[in-house]
Amino acid sequence: MLASRAVGGHPGLLSTLRSATCRPAHSRARGPRSLPCRSMSVSVPAFEFVSAGRIVFGRGEALRRVPKAAKELGATSVLIVVGSSPTRAQPFADALQALGIATCFFSIGGAGEPTLDTAEAGLAAAKACNADLVISIGGGSAVDTGKAIAALRTQPEGLLAYMEVVGQGKPLVNRPVPFIAVPTTAGTGAEVTKNSVFDSPQANVKASIRSDWMVPTLAVVDPELTLGVPADVTAATGLDALTQCLEPYVCCAPNPMTDCLALEGLRRAARSLRRAYVDGGDVGAREDMCVASLFGGLSLANAKLGAVHGFAGPLGGMLHGPHGALCAAMLPAAMAVNVEALQAGGPACEPALQRFHTVAQVLTGRADATAQDGVAWIRDICAELRIPGLKAYGMTAERVPEAILKAGKSSSMKGNPVALSEQQMARILTLSM
Repeated sequence: MLASRAVGGHPGLLSTLRSATCRPAHSRARGPRSLPCRSMSVSVPAFEFVSAGRIVFGRGEALRRVPKAAKELGATSVLIVVGSSPTRAQPFADALQALGIATCFFSIGGAGEPTLDTAEAGLAAAKACNADLVISIGGGSAVDTGKAIAALRTQPEGLLAYMEVVGQGKPLVNRPVPFIAVPTTAGTGAEVTKNSVFDSPQANVKASIRSDWMVPTLAVVDPELTLGVPADVTAATGLDALTQCLEPYVCCAPNPMTDCLALEGLRRAARSLRRAYVDGGDVGAREDMCVASLFGGLSLANAKLGAVHGFAGPLGGMLHGPHGALCAAMLPAAMAVNVEALQAGGPACEPALQRFHTVAQVLTGRADATAQDGVAWIRDICAELRIPGLKAYGMTAERVPEAILKAGKSSSMKGNPVALSEQQMARILTLSM
């Protein structure tokens, strides 16, 4: 295991990982100067670890486990949340019905990210069929939608009462009905997180409903369900998974558990993302990417993120582009600007910079790789996977100030290993277009 062996010529991870505290609060600088890096200590920070109640991983496990789990949970009527088509989920419905459990479908549609209206319509569908269990079988959008429906099914008020940013942000008052997550893409890791993200087209923002109670009752990750994912979706979601391993590892508040998961996820994504993109039927590569996605979800749920996700949330609301595609477009520039900022930060930034060296060693497989080699590796794979720039989703230079203002307020940006100036943030966006 990564926890006990050397990575890139370094001693075992658990013996070398150092705790971190987030940089001190300060107003965002306007000049190009690099701002304070996180401090490092030899003690292990206090941390907690949140995840799904149970995780099952394996080829062919979904259809074997999900109907049985529904029966064990005492379900009598199940709402099955899917993407654009229920075809892939029909065998699950057949198996549930064979056990005497009623089923109904709710499709989130295939165009764009799920909206507040999507969640409200899903809740209405759950009420109409008197669902006492929700199962999502689909990508991150379907999983997020099902997670929210399960939560709202038992609450006294509607979605906006509990939404952050665009709503009242109230805490849930009742535990959700049971929820089973079955992802069919390898990207978001939503099957193990405690929030659901929705687009609010009226406000041009994306916002979350969030609660520790929202973690799925059961997450079943079956690599065989990802075999039909198109190459372009494989590329975008795969780079999202990679980013969600990279950012928690280099963020300002990692912990020993997320460090191990993040590095193992990076290792698997590095060796298999190209293979999955070139040959969608390579089940070994799909398996690796599912591990990377799962470990990325576990990492982001229990550490922090950084500049890529700090921008991806606001840009998702502004541009209404796919989350994974936006992350992929910004990853090379964000990594490059972060490394440059840390290199300019002097000795105080050396521990954070060392983590980028370790990332580079894992990505390249070379013990002598530096952070700059890691930046080059990321840039090359994005080119090979033909990742479109932000312009493809409608980003323009005129919208850069708006994006910077919104990103500066995001919780993800506050996890970045170094506070970026407005000029550095603008450079990320400009390079990503």
